[in-house]
Amino acid sequence: MHEMSVALAVIDQVEQAAARNGDVTSVRSVRLQVGELAGVVPDSLSFCFELACGGTLLEGAELVTEAVPGRARCAPCAHEWAVGMPPALTCPRCGGTTADLLSGRELQIVSVHWEDGPTHARTREPVSEEC
Repeated sequence: MHEMSVALAVIDQVEQAAARNGDVTSVRSVRLQVGELAGVVPDSLSFCFELACGGTLLEGAELVTEAVPGRARCAPCAHEWAVGMPPALTCPRCGGTTADLLSGRELQIVSVHWEDGPTHARTREPVSEEC
């Protein structure tokens, strides 16, 4: 199950961002974009995330996943379509087989909510690194 390694990578990146901030006391939530073609099962990822967060700065943090649908564009006719699962990469308009995948492979941290400083003020720190 590679969702555990994805969860560990997310935790590592958030902890690095928190260390750069220097004043983070806890992480409340992490928002993650997950493309439908990324090969990641969101429910499995959430389960692994919860387990892996134990004993870290992220313990008790919520993982919020945003599904990103797969979309493609036909190179010859420029038609765009939802590719679905399994992905249909042949153009439904002209039958062309030269498609550019526009979205659906995302696996990216979009935002992190944490508490910092002695007043525990909530802040939002974007973490732009991909997992």
